[in-house]
Amino acid sequence: MRPDEGGGDGNGKFSARNFFTKPVVVCLCAIFCCILWGSAFPCVKIGYVLFNVDTTNIPSVILFAGLRFTLAGALVIIFGCISQKKFLVPKAKNWWRVLLVSLFQAIAQYIFFYIGLANVTGVKGSVLNGLGVFFTIIFACFLFRTEKFNLVKLAGCILGFAGVILINLGGTFTFEFTLLGEGFVILSGISAAIAAGLVKVFSKYEDTTALCGWQFLIGGIVLIIVGASFGGQVRPEGFGAIAELFYLAFISSCAFTLQGYLVKYNPVSKVAVYKSTNPLFGAVFSALILGETDQLLNYFTLLAIVLVCLGIFIINKFGEKNKNTA
Repeated sequence: MRPDEGGGDGNGKFSARNFFTKPVVVCLCAIFCCILWGSAFPCVKIGYVLFNVDTTNIPSVILFAGLRFTLAGALVIIFGCISQKKFLVPKAKNWWRVLLVSLFQAIAQYIFFYIGLANVTGVKGSVLNGLGVFFTIIFACFLFRTEKFNLVKLAGCILGFAGVILINLGGTFTFEFTLLGEGFVILSGISAAIAAGLVKVFSKYEDTTALCGWQFLIGGIVLIIVGASFGGQVRPEGFGAIAELFYLAFISSCAFTLQGYLVKYNPVSKVAVYKSTNPLFGAVFSALILGETDQLLNYFTLLAIVLVCLGIFIINKFGEKNKNTA
């Protein structure tokens, strides 16, 4: 049994499983992750400005994302090395698992996320990104088969998609949808859902910190190579730009690793219920930091947030009677 599994021996030693399954720990850790993810929406947009990223130039956007996730991966690995007092590297037989998670988490998800967020407002992006929770539930039921699908979960998904329709209607009663904007933000949520399912399964075979850290590092390097190869450019200005990059890296390294432990020791749906706050935090932070208060206070947006959050809550509160924690 690996140290991170924390099976416990009855002598009072720390048990990761017992710790990360405590309801108060699940609640506080999951909410903390959502606060971090919510702050990412406006911070990414600020990062575009501080690094002089031409958001119409896709390679530059990908290059900026690569810098963030390479640094995030390095931070996770360094933390793991210090905490475990050894060099943290995946087992040879698990490298394919690291690469597969990296493909969906660090590469696909954030290519879609960064390009999509460059073409929508922070408030709108945060609500659309909330669809990732529904994809997580759907994939857990039909792709990974760790949960059962039922009419309650279907009703919750319908509420969520209704929220997405409302946020697109806005105040003009016109449905605004572009592939590189709203479409890519939704695809980002799909990639994140697949990654969450993979982490749930693969963490049985590999140390969670090693899995999360190396997938970010590898994915970040791939993004840097792709962005730079196609002419991407970033020009950071001053200490503020570097500080912003470190904060964005911290968001990824801390939130995703922490979520990895929560998903490992709990049913996916039990963790997902708290992600109902993710669209809310994202919209609030975008309104406060980016000054998008008009869109936040628009009753279409407010109702969309309510529907998305209500749908997620219904799915996780009433959608599963007997959850499998394996």
